[in-house]
Amino acid sequence: MLCFIGGLGLSEVLVIALVVLLFFGGKKIPELMKGLGKGVRSFKDGMKEVESGLNGDDSPAEKEKKEEERK
Repeated sequence: MLCFIGGLGLSEVLVIALVVLLFFGGKKIPELMKGLGKGVRSFKDGMKEVESGLNGDDSPAEKEKKEEERK
């Protein structure tokens, strides 16, 4: 289920979730998760650009620019 957490058990995860719920409130949690998702997506896009730069490939932004120039 939560393999990335490592040594934490179900009870520890529930305590953490309860503390987060009490600290932020039920209405703020979806906003926090949305922001976290955007951050992860941005990080992945950045990693893809770095990998493509190391491989000598064009970055996605450069590919879009070339496609627009063709039109």
